[in-house]
Amino acid sequence: MLNAKRTSWDLSPIMQDAGEENIKKELREVRGANADFIKKWKNRDDYLKKPAVLKEALDDLEKISRNYGSSGNPGFYFGLLSSLRQDDTNVKAKLNQIDEASTKIQNDTLFFSLNISKIPKEEQAKFLGALELAEYKHFLESAFESAKYILTEPEEKIMNLKSPMAHGYWEQMIETLLSKQERKVVIDGKEETKNFSEILKLTEETNKETREEAAKVFGEILARYSEVAEAEMNAVLANKKVNDELRGFSRPDSERHLEDNLTTETVDQLIKAVTEKFELSKKFYELKAKLFKVDKIRYFERAVSYGEQKMKYPYEKAIELVNKTFSGLDKKFSDILERFSEKGQIDVFPKKGKHDGAFCTDYLPIQPTYILLNHNDTLKDVTTIAHEAGHGINAELMKEKQNALNLGTPKSTAEVASTFFEDFVLNELLKKAGEEERLSILIEKLSGDVSTIFRQTAFYNFEMELHTEFRKKGYLSKEEIGAMFKKNMSSYMGEFVDTSEAGNWWIYVPHFRNFFYVYSYTSGLLISKALQAKVKENHEFIEKVKDFLSAGTSDSPENIFKKMGVNIADKEFWNQGLNEFESLLNQTEELAVKLGKI
Repeated sequence: MLNAKRTSWDLSPIMQDAGEENIKKELREVRGANADFIKKWKNRDDYLKKPAVLKEALDDLEKISRNYGSSGNPGFYFGLLSSLRQDDTNVKAKLNQIDEASTKIQNDTLFFSLNISKIPKEEQAKFLGALELAEYKHFLESAFESAKYILTEPEEKIMNLKSPMAHGYWEQMIETLLSKQERKVVIDGKEETKNFSEILKLTEETNKETREEAAKVFGEILARYSEVAEAEMNAVLANKKVNDELRGFSRPDSERHLEDNLTTETVDQLIKAVTEKFELSKKFYELKAKLFKVDKIRYFERAVSYGEQKMKYPYEKAIELVNKTFSGLDKKFSDILERFSEKGQIDVFPKKGKHDGAFCTDYLPIQPTYILLNHNDTLKDVTTIAHEAGHGINAELMKEKQNALNLGTPKSTAEVASTFFEDFVLNELLKKAGEEERLSILIEKLSGDVSTIFRQTAFYNFEMELHTEFRKKGYLSKEEIGAMFKKNMSSYMGEFVDTSEAGNWWIYVPHFRNFFYVYSYTSGLLISKALQAKVKENHEFIEKVKDFLSAGTSDSPENIFKKMGVNIADKEFWNQGLNEFESLLNQTEELAVKLGKI
């Protein structure tokens, strides 16, 4: 039985001594390792001519990437600590200092990747075909592909140095302003002080009066900072436009596709396939409006739970259920989760100053993977454990199979592992539910799928319109941005959701500052559905799933999936996942009719 008694992070495997002298010592080691690499390769060009010499250089780079990176143990340690102590200015200050030093190291070592990317096209085949470079082949392919968008070394250094001021600090400003907001909200007749994220959560409360007041207060906060957000958004849009022009990207989303190692044609097929099926999400909201006995759902109510889920899931019970489901798929998965739990790699419960929501993170291959939760005993918290543990399993399997230069998951497939495991756990929960609770769980499941597939696609369409209009006009008012946002939200929700109050709701969405990231949720879930179907048809397919989870960036996503018999470049592939959504929607509607709910 899994031991779930450790519920706080143990950061000692990263740094047992976080005193000032030890931090300086650790950072000296990071600088020293990178300085040795620079000294050895900075003034040489033989690695650009001979595969054997390039192999030696890449081995050196891999060793640094495995053991030091650009911020070593202190960077990861204080990054994690800042998630537990968001209101601790000393931790923020230390992290900023480390980040500045890290940026300098990245700039100083920039010459290497720039030089590789500029290897003449006629010479590239020699390196790609060299047997001694086989494990770095895709790393080189990606470097060669990005070559035409890379500037000179001095220009790239300027781009790195200006990035925090031109983008990061703007984004941080609006996030900080919102996170500091506290307001009084009446809950069950009692006035309570809640912070920004708590107020947002209250807009989805089952109690109508509570969510309406929370939405009113939430809207007031957004309105208060709408002018600031207008300036912030225009600043980051302008910076993005300048960056794209300097690099020669033809579309606002081109850089994202390059970074994600996915063709623009594949992403276009995905967005087109989902947009053409917006009638499905509209049908879902029609069903939900009927269940709630209203003509229209208000915008902030779109994710409100339906029915009553009586079951509570204390953390020990929840993680045991997840672990059992993982074990049924493959013992390797449950072994990894047990290690996370027993070694203090999961921080479970809400605390004052702790980062809201949930995430999974890792940095160097030699460091542990960590998961942050805010567990409140709900069904959603159970699937969140599965979701974040899925990311963690993905990370651990990559560490076992890949060199440090092939670690990482492209955004396009980043959510495959998480949603794969999440859905299997949800199916387990459904087996134990009666019909009334089953309907409630199915509505919640469909609501999540709508948000992941259709909402994120509408977000992507909004971003495209936002960048396109900005580049035409040079500046967009908050009213113009709000009108665009409402139009795109209505496009997938239809007439059964009232978007009239949503004009400022773009302000709090961080994804719009992490440009075009949102499609990865859509692609991840639809790919995940295809993999789930194959495992259900033939359990032995789980071995191919493990191969995918181990692959990292050793090949392009298209090629990795082709080896598994999945063609993500085909629009019909995306339609298969959408058809599965439609089938579940129809089953849920039939159950609602059977129970006399509509």
